[in-house]
Amino acid sequence: MFKKYFAVFSIAVLTAILYVSAAHAETTLKYGAAFRLRQEIWDDVVGLDVTRTGASADRSFFRLRTQLWGQADFSKDFDAYLRLTNEMQYHVGPYRPNAEGDKFFEDEVVVDNLYFDARNVFGLPVDLRIGRQDFLGPNTYGEGFLIMDGTPGDGSRTFFFNAAKATVKINAQNSVDLLYLTDTQTDTYLPIMFGGTKRVLNTSNEQGFVVYGRSKVTNNVTLEPYYMYKTEQAFGTTPKLKLNTVGARAVVGINGGWKVGGEYAHQFGDYSDGGKWDDRTGNGGYIFVGRKYENVGLQPEFDLRYVYLSGDDTGTADKNEGWDPLFSRNPYWNELIIYTLIPEQGVAGYWTNMEILKATVKLNFSPQTSLALAYQYLWAPEKSGLTSAMFGTGKERGHLPTAILTHSFSKNLDAMVQLEYFIPGSFYSDQADNATFFRWQLQYRM
Repeated sequence: MFKKYFAVFSIAVLTAILYVSAAHAETTLKYGAAFRLRQEIWDDVVGLDVTRTGASADRSFFRLRTQLWGQADFSKDFDAYLRLTNEMQYHVGPYRPNAEGDKFFEDEVVVDNLYFDARNVFGLPVDLRIGRQDFLGPNTYGEGFLIMDGTPGDGSRTFFFNAAKATVKINAQNSVDLLYLTDTQTDTYLPIMFGGTKRVLNTSNEQGFVVYGRSKVTNNVTLEPYYMYKTEQAFGTTPKLKLNTVGARAVVGINGGWKVGGEYAHQFGDYSDGGKWDDRTGNGGYIFVGRKYENVGLQPEFDLRYVYLSGDDTGTADKNEGWDPLFSRNPYWNELIIYTLIPEQGVAGYWTNMEILKATVKLNFSPQTSLALAYQYLWAPEKSGLTSAMFGTGKERGHLPTAILTHSFSKNLDAMVQLEYFIPGSFYSDQADNATFFRWQLQYRM
């Protein structure tokens, strides 16, 4: 039923944009485009060289993402936004994106964003955003620990959520967001254009309700408590899920450029695996300390953090204690490891059963050029319990050094080069080989 309502709403959005634009001379129209050229090379990334067939085959491919967007500002408190996206691919490595074995994948044109903004509704301190939207940049919830990507199945092509968001502004220091989210396995709410088979966006159909608070306790202390409820429909090996998550994020700024903080959440609920409802619990979070040296050459920045995501105890058959990343199955901590999770969890980016110690140093050679170097040591709270040839009997996942070089040629054109190298430990079998992820990209925005 909601799908029909959302489709009707989307048509209403487009109709309203045209009508209000014609009826109000003060309407301001903005528009633009973006193009991202990216090549990725995966060497033993998915199967760690234990298997090189199917989805585990090595990859070298180009991603060409094109975006067109338009915004209508009807007044200072009312506007609408539309963005269309397509990401063609050309594969030169052994992996092929479809059963026909084609190197070229033309992709569909998808309605990436389509929403209305209404601020100070009826003169009240309430802002609304209703429709297809991203929770990135200034709209990110914390660091994106639990809410980041509503379409993890298509990588970084899109991130959208079909959502309704109300921000209640209590005062200048405190606000509360109320969110309703709905994500589908394929795009069933809005039509796709110039495409054949729809892209898989998610493992199943999901819905969620979120209460997220933001409080500036002092000039240097922020606190963000939250409650999230998520449901997932059963599909294939994905069990039906009803999960509650309660947690908070806190950040403290200290004179001299220091920053410390962290986030912790507890999960409880039920999942149905084979028709019987079992308990689902989990615990996850991170702590960090960092500093930027503004008055030192290269203006170095450092960040040291520890991450904990609980794992499932294989000795308790009637419950699952593994952490659920909710709406954040994306390259949050790194890029390479999300693909090694495919043989382990059945889906990319399902962050669980993991502890990470991560140290990052960023050097700013100029306002336009920076280099971020990081080292991550990863291990697991629980052994894998899997009999696949890829996995071992230990808990050490391994070592992951990474490097990201970025440069802005102008306000419209930027570039990035990224390298990650994974050295697996005893969590994986002796047959597991080192893995390499390499990416470069050029991005133009207008």
